[in-house]
Amino acid sequence: MAKKNKIKIKLNGKALNVDKGTKLVNLINKLKFPLNKIAIEKNNLIVEKKKISKIILKSKDKIEIVHFIGGG
Repeated sequence: MAKKNKIKIKLNGKALNVDKGTKLVNLINKLKFPLNKIAIEKNNLIVEKKKISKIILKSKDKIEIVHFIGGG
């Protein structure tokens, strides 16, 4: 029964089940990505960070998160 409340997305090429109605910002927070050091792509389109709290994930969404690492 719990399966009905889940959707399947792809995160960085790997299948992931998340709760139906999950917002992109909640996924990022759950994964502990630092918002100021990542770039986000949803279904091959760059996502503006100011819009992530409004984006609700849908079944079969493809999310790519790139984490920037400084160095010298």
